[in-house]
Amino acid sequence: MATIDIPQIRLNDGTTFAELGLGTYKLTGDEGVAAIEAAIGTGYRVLDTAVNYGNEREVGEAARRAIAAGVVTRDDLIVTTKIPGRHHGYDEAIASGRESNATLGVERIDLLLIHWPNPRVDKYVDTFRGMLALQSEGIVRSVGVSNFTEAMLTRLIDETGVTPAVNQVELHPYFPQGALRAFHDAHGIRTESWSPLARRSELLTEPLIRDLAEAYQVTPTQVVLRWHVQVGSTPIPKSADPDRQVENADVFGFALDAEHVEAISALERGRLWDGDPLTHEEF
Repeated sequence: MATIDIPQIRLNDGTTFAELGLGTYKLTGDEGVAAIEAAIGTGYRVLDTAVNYGNEREVGEAARRAIAAGVVTRDDLIVTTKIPGRHHGYDEAIASGRESNATLGVERIDLLLIHWPNPRVDKYVDTFRGMLALQSEGIVRSVGVSNFTEAMLTRLIDETGVTPAVNQVELHPYFPQGALRAFHDAHGIRTESWSPLARRSELLTEPLIRDLAEAYQVTPTQVVLRWHVQVGSTPIPKSADPDRQVENADVFGFALDAEHVEAISALERGRLWDGDPLTHEEF
């Protein structure tokens, strides 16, 4: 199977990041390791995990196997993990990052994110400062956040003097986050999309998506993932199936017309799940 060349972009700290990555939620055990290793062989370079996914070990093992097999070098991979709410705080974030790094076992964390801001607890600024300390030690390469609003990002930048490299948020055609993406673009923050295919929804059977798939001679999934690429966000679709992994990654051989990108964005209806950063709490 030929490797798909997933293009790279540069983050605001000068490091590289891919235009499409692999979500690993629920990829656990030996089957999870095999699925992640297969994805690396397909061409995936961004591997997205989290403490609360319970599979940092599997992600690290798959990465080490791929490196040992000569499929990739360590520097080819961008291993991402996230600090859970129960580890918020300066010292707690440092301990969490060190533990994740040990569990992953791949020398460093390429991108460390705050999983949720948990504003009621109000420790995300101190958490970010702890992550910056890990970055200065070389344990972490890039620092970012997940599920942050414009106001939260502004506060973080104002109080630490550092702009996060990435903000990973719920983003799909039903919730395109136009205003937040514009804020990210203005501040050099890379947008990353979780649940890019709007799981458990009818998105892939929308008449517009199906019609465009037929017109471009691709699948509905590829239409949606290409939309993410063209609005400037890195989607991280999850699949354990090698054929589906190929389908998800193979979106760089065509481009949607601008009017079609706008039409897909017009499917907007709002968040699909209980994920409002102002009220959702994750520990």
